[in-house]
Amino acid sequence: MPKRALITGITGQDGSYLAELLLEQGYEVVGMVRRTSNLNVSRLVGIMDQIHLASGDLLDEASIISALNKWRPNEVYNLAAQSFVTTSWDQAVFTGEATALGVTRMLDAIRVVDPEIRYYQASSSEMFGKVRETPQNELTPFYPRSPYGVAKVYGHWITVNYRESYGLHASSGILFNHESPRRGLEFVTRKISHGVARIKLGLDHKLSLGNLDAKRDWGYAGDYVKAMWGMLQQEVADDFVVATGTTHSVREFCEIAFARVGLNWEDHVVVDKRFFRPAEVDLLIGNPEKAKTALGWVPKVGFAELVEMMVDSDLEQLSR
Repeated sequence: MPKRALITGITGQDGSYLAELLLEQGYEVVGMVRRTSNLNVSRLVGIMDQIHLASGDLLDEASIISALNKWRPNEVYNLAAQSFVTTSWDQAVFTGEATALGVTRMLDAIRVVDPEIRYYQASSSEMFGKVRETPQNELTPFYPRSPYGVAKVYGHWITVNYRESYGLHASSGILFNHESPRRGLEFVTRKISHGVARIKLGLDHKLSLGNLDAKRDWGYAGDYVKAMWGMLQQEVADDFVVATGTTHSVREFCEIAFARVGLNWEDHVVVDKRFFRPAEVDLLIGNPEKAKTALGWVPKVGFAELVEMMVDSDLEQLSR
């Protein structure tokens, strides 16, 4: 019998890469999706005929229990969330419902249906926020700086709590920023790569951005989902920082992206105060030693290669 995995957020960047990885490993893959009139499966185009979709919503525990009962997965990967930091200030309560309490509903459903299910929680480097130490590891105290970060801290600790209280095999991956050509256009990295492609093709001349000095530890999403899978193969559940251990500014991202198409970023980038956060996270850089040692995980795609991959992909898409 092949292993069966249920993925929430399967239509997102990480969900699509994880689904592909699990299919390669011989899994049967079920994606839990909300019943909406405009389900966007564009990231799953190449694998739609190989996966199953199950109806379920993190705001509705009964629907989660129903999906778990029907599909009886060996592993659950909870990647669904209101995951855009900027939106979390405008929709703080919804962010809490989906990104925080949604985790409790899922863990509770697993406890009720089958406590043997192995569970992965998508934690976030945004939990570190106003960082207490650099680089950040699994023991660094949290100081979130957005409703999204606060909700992720709740999701993280409730996962630890259910692991310790009920003996669930529940692990959290504290993932630092990870990007790809499948990143949503609302995220700054994709906004840049897409903007560069539009400018190169003469569709735009300017690109408006916020804080160019913000620094992040950026990796490739295709690498990071391998760490997620690795966590659920461990004998004992635990929490792991997944990061590259290097940091780059938004300005550096712009430099490489524009250089890829033979342009000078300073001729096109405009700083717009509207895109600054109410409370900024200035420097995030992770220490991935524990993941490297315990999981044997090493990121393969470097920063410059990632930026160029994204620009090339957007150029190709827009040219078509």
